[in-house]
Amino acid sequence: MAQHSYRIGIDIGGTFTDVVVARDDGLIETRKVPSTPDDYSRGIAQALKALVEDYQTTPDRITGIVHATTVATNAILEYKGARTGLLTTAGFRDVLEMRRLRIPVLYDLQYDKPKPLAARRLRLEVNERLGPDGAVRVPLAREDVVAAARRFREEGVEAVAISFLHAYANPQHEIEAEDILRAELGEGVYICRGSEILPEIREYERTSTVVVNAYIGPVVRNYASALTARLASIGVTCQVEMMHSGGGIMRLGSAVKRAASLVESGPAAGVIACARLVSGGDEPSIISFDMGGTTAKAALIEHGEPARTTEYEVGAGINLSSKLVKGGGYPIKMPFIDVSEIGAGGGSIVAIDKMNQVSVGPQSAGAYPGPVCYGLGGQQATLTDAFLTLGYINDIALAGGSFPLKADAGRAALNDQVARPLGLDLQQTARGVLTLAVTTMTRAVKAVSTYRGRDPRQATLVAFGGNGPVVAAEVANALGIRRVIVPRAAGVFSALGLLRSDVEQEFVRPSRRRAGELDNAGLEQLFAELGADARRILALEGYDLAQAEFRYAADLRYVGQAYELTVPARRLDIAELNELFHREHERTYGHRSQKDAVHLVNARLTARLPLVAPRQQFAAEAPMRRADRAVSFGASGPAASIAVIGRADLDATARRGPFVIEEYDCTCVVGPGQSARLDEAGNIDIALEAA
Repeated sequence: MAQHSYRIGIDIGGTFTDVVVARDDGLIETRKVPSTPDDYSRGIAQALKALVEDYQTTPDRITGIVHATTVATNAILEYKGARTGLLTTAGFRDVLEMRRLRIPVLYDLQYDKPKPLAARRLRLEVNERLGPDGAVRVPLAREDVVAAARRFREEGVEAVAISFLHAYANPQHEIEAEDILRAELGEGVYICRGSEILPEIREYERTSTVVVNAYIGPVVRNYASALTARLASIGVTCQVEMMHSGGGIMRLGSAVKRAASLVESGPAAGVIACARLVSGGDEPSIISFDMGGTTAKAALIEHGEPARTTEYEVGAGINLSSKLVKGGGYPIKMPFIDVSEIGAGGGSIVAIDKMNQVSVGPQSAGAYPGPVCYGLGGQQATLTDAFLTLGYINDIALAGGSFPLKADAGRAALNDQVARPLGLDLQQTARGVLTLAVTTMTRAVKAVSTYRGRDPRQATLVAFGGNGPVVAAEVANALGIRRVIVPRAAGVFSALGLLRSDVEQEFVRPSRRRAGELDNAGLEQLFAELGADARRILALEGYDLAQAEFRYAADLRYVGQAYELTVPARRLDIAELNELFHREHERTYGHRSQKDAVHLVNARLTARLPLVAPRQQFAAEAPMRRADRAVSFGASGPAASIAVIGRADLDATARRGPFVIEEYDCTCVVGPGQSARLDEAGNIDIALEAA
């Protein structure tokens, strides 16, 4: 096997690290290894070293690694980012405090806004001023920047964000300030500027985005350095690429520079996998459902394309881009796959409050100590312990027998901590815990469907992740969805998506012209300049642009509006763009205006370099010991013994449930009133009876 080369996708989750190996002849193999939260790079290096030994090959045969990580998100959620300073225009020190007049909860007079990631004493002002057209009104006071640098050094600042008013129109002042800061503070301090990270209007969103970028930049940089060093220590020196939140991949160096783009790195990979790999991709509407050990995530895919957004908040209880829920987190204005994420996973802790109300999550036992049944020191009952009690998952071991469980301990924890205090039977309790969790998870699905005017009943649910196929049919039934697809390698599907993602980056250039002033020639010039920037940057990163694809779009609004809509620019024609905007405005808001002028705010270009994907052929699954077991489906009554089978035991003929499909990387539960078959691509196709 040593003559083959390998590309590897690695997705780090809260409980397991998923590894997918693609051989140069198209053979796909999968692995699940426990995550190492103390140092995620250590787990990656251990997994790669084991792969090299198993394949009897050499490290130089690994030709590429594509990686998704939760490092950026966790740093924000746990407030473990860098000590961050902000350098801004005089008078705009408190933009982060003032925010927008939005709160995520109604009628809560005690609501506290999240604290800024840059403390007020570390937000320093300098005298300078640009107009919205980029004209210099007040020259940059260089001595103010020098004084600020000295203050930052005294305060032990690890990262500095630069955000000057109207720098999107003219970045020169920010560039000069960056040069001074680097000279004064040295290369050890992470420095980024808003005109490079987000060259768009709106000082709050731009400032918030660049501060988030600075806050997590050193964390990502340190992680990248540790990962590179660990890989080098085992002889792996290939190019490492990262999945960004927009669904494309980028070089590791670019990821360090644009750290905020990694906030939804892992979830984006699974959505891309859905769009590219599932046989149902030709259907009008798909909802991806990804449930792991910590969270459940959902996204909408229409006509093969995932919904995208440039508005996102991280740090709220449910990470949303919906305009209906804002103000709970830190805004990031970058390209995102439109994923809604909620704290409900296999490791979600089951708790009882003082009012005897049961909750499932959002607190999670994570990878360590994990659910009680993992036997790694976890003491609090979790959703996984409820799965085990119901018989949904194997009570001996997971991951093909490589991860042993302590079933009695898991059942005892659920009984002692939840069932006994409530005076309920253990099976009733486990069923109730599952029902609560499903109710919570449906919120994530609704956030990308009903909250956006889409009917989930018209969609197909595609379930993946370590726990997604376990509860997929329950979630679908609660929403009236009648079809569920469980793809091949569902338990490591996000890692598989990494290997099927293209290099993709977005570039933005603001338009300084007023409404009606831009003609077709001006539009062509604007996009030509943007295209030149994109080609230059991608070439510097070492990409071959021969196969590059460029897609154009425009941010438009009626004059006087505060926000814009993005429409594709298939042809660089002003009249066509205006008409597309009118249609999109009517589709989004229910009306259009024929008398108001349309203003082009930003030109956008998405550069995509398609990767040549080899023929996909999954390696044969190692034999697994399977035995029928008792599974409880009803709210009451005894558990019944049902069949436990493998995916290969299904064929094109629908098989009536109930039964359990057990695989190396996940378990799929097919309940009463449901049937399952294999489609032509080997995906499990589950049909649910109408209520």
